[in-house]
Amino acid sequence: MTNQPDLEERSDYAAVGGAPAITVVVDRFYQLVLGDDRLSGYFDGIEMVRLKRHQVALVSQVMGGPVEYTGRELSAAHAGMRISEEDFAAVAGHLVTALTDAGVERPIIDRVVATIAGTEADIVETRPAAG
Repeated sequence: MTNQPDLEERSDYAAVGGAPAITVVVDRFYQLVLGDDRLSGYFDGIEMVRLKRHQVALVSQVMGGPVEYTGRELSAAHAGMRISEEDFAAVAGHLVTALTDAGVERPIIDRVVATIAGTEADIVETRPAAG
């Protein structure tokens, strides 16, 4: 028998407090996003309880938790929404604020942001060049 901590104990997910803490972060995140006039229109007619549940699973997975995200592929979920680079950046900024408000350490926030930044191509709809 070894004294090695299991994977969950070493994860960012465990470091922030697991599912209860991530649920608080997601609730704060959506308060910020829905309060942002640039972004709130994207959520008209969206069933928020279900969306929050998916977001908790996604953030949990990003942080190395035991929860596996089983929602649609990000590109399919955001297809046709015409999300701009500026809107993507605003959403990422709100996530940073929610994580910071929850007392998450900067190195963990940086890892989450790096992972989220890697999804930009699946979410942002590039506009054809004017010409």
